[in-house]
Amino acid sequence: MNPLYILFAIPFFLLLIGIELFIGWLRKRNYYRFNDTITNLNVGVGSQAFGLLFKVLLFGFYLLVYENFAIWHQPVTLWSLLLAIVGQDFFFYWAHRWGHTVNIFWGAHIVHHQSEEYNLSVALRQSWFHNLMAFPIYIPLPLMGFDPMIFFAALAAHTLYQFWIHSRFIPKFPRWIEYIFNTPSHHRVHHAIDPKYVDKNYAGVFIILDRMFGTFREEDDEPTYGITKPLNSWNPTWANVHYYADMWAAMKQMKWADKLRMIVAKPGWLPEYMGGFKGAPEVDKENYVKYDKATKNKGLIGYILVQFVLILLGISALMYRFEELSSFYKIALVGAIVLSMMICGAIFENKKWVIIAEYLRLALILVTLNTLYYFWYEDWFIVMLIASTATFIFFNVWFTISGLLEGRLSRVAS
Repeated sequence: MNPLYILFAIPFFLLLIGIELFIGWLRKRNYYRFNDTITNLNVGVGSQAFGLLFKVLLFGFYLLVYENFAIWHQPVTLWSLLLAIVGQDFFFYWAHRWGHTVNIFWGAHIVHHQSEEYNLSVALRQSWFHNLMAFPIYIPLPLMGFDPMIFFAALAAHTLYQFWIHSRFIPKFPRWIEYIFNTPSHHRVHHAIDPKYVDKNYAGVFIILDRMFGTFREEDDEPTYGITKPLNSWNPTWANVHYYADMWAAMKQMKWADKLRMIVAKPGWLPEYMGGFKGAPEVDKENYVKYDKATKNKGLIGYILVQFVLILLGISALMYRFEELSSFYKIALVGAIVLSMMICGAIFENKKWVIIAEYLRLALILVTLNTLYYFWYEDWFIVMLIASTATFIFFNVWFTISGLLEGRLSRVAS
């Protein structure tokens, strides 16, 4: 399961996001916010980082079933690839549907729906754990003898297809296309929190599956995007665990039978003695306010942007060299990337703890990188030591000066 197709796709994803931004500027319809977009992309980076850690387990599981339990082995052909894409979308439909209708799965998939915008960056906002939880549903594919290379090629095609449908600029297509395929119009419905749109249009590629199984809904009114209980945070880690924290808090007040039921119940379910089921409320579109907490300090905005570029470079290097690293460095570098993303979110939210945390993060990255180079790339160690130390000092000064200015601005505003 080679992750390099995503690595090579990253520049194209960013290019298309830039084009959509430009179109919005031309049409004076901006569907992007800096804080939301950076968080979407950071969550996506985290998904790729954890995907690297899980890939051996997932690939090994698929291979185990394919080699030992397959009814027959299908040849590697274009036809088997096309058939795998169709089969994969069928099982994706059910994994996706259960990801919305079963609490434990929704707790992971909810991450993809948290943004209150709908743009191409939202396509990259993926759960860190949902693929691990949903993967067993694809067991019939190795049982039917689809070669691992065919399966993961189909998975790549499926992933890339779903990127472009996350756009508000693309109108409806001719009726026959809209009838068979998932389109931006259909997927806008899927991301809506309006009660008439909730839990509709689950298919990844073939919307005809929703028509067959009774979950299709046409787009008519402009949707409102997000989740019914807004996340109100730019912290990528909290985004991935907050629903489970809410579940845990609710379960502590339940009887034992209800605790177990809560795990597999439909989102919104509560026992009658806690108020009963709560569905999606009607949206007051005129008074609806999006969460938009963000620093106004240009120095810190620039700092976040540079850190995001470094996060992108970090995940790209990790994906490219992943197989060469020891388990310790794999986990350490994933941890450094996650911590860096959390710092970006904390700066957006003006968290008090971010000051100490950022100094510690910079120091930890300095030590980790130089230790890595000392043991793995000894010839470059002195160069890395000098360059990284200079960068460490530069970022400390930049962050400190910007932070002091932010503090002064906050006092003036108050």
